Amino acid sequence: MIEFRIDRRSGVSTYMQIIQQVRQAMRLGLLNPGDRLPSAREVVEATAVNPNTVLKAYRELEREGLVEARRGLGTFVTKSLSSEATTGSDAPLRQELAGWMGRAQEGGLVVEDVDALYSAVRDDHYPAEERS
Repeated sequence: MIEFRIDRRSGVSTYMQIIQQVRQAMRLGLLNPGDRLPSAREVVEATAVNPNTVLKAYRELEREGLVEARRGLGTFVTKSLSSEATTGSDAPLRQELAGWMGRAQEGGLVVEDVDALYSAVRDDHYPAEERS
């Protein structure tokens, strides 16, 4: 089951953090069709966010067709966003990226350096106007 981590200093709204974490878990194959998301009550107990914030995030995910609310049962994942390239710790691209991260760390780069480099290279390959 997914455990949400809310960063109140991130500048990203809480409901967007929940949406992003669900999408990321789906892309990494950690959430698959049929999996149940934690109830709003469970998320509130774990993160101390307003239940309406959780419900707003779940409604947005439902509007996107990624989850389905079933009355009295919960909210369930309806589709997969994962691929062989992103699923599992043995996925080739993940292993290449892990190797690169190891070299960056050995080279003395700090997280902010890695983030800046990653963003620059990502923007070269995925211009902002082409991203969804």
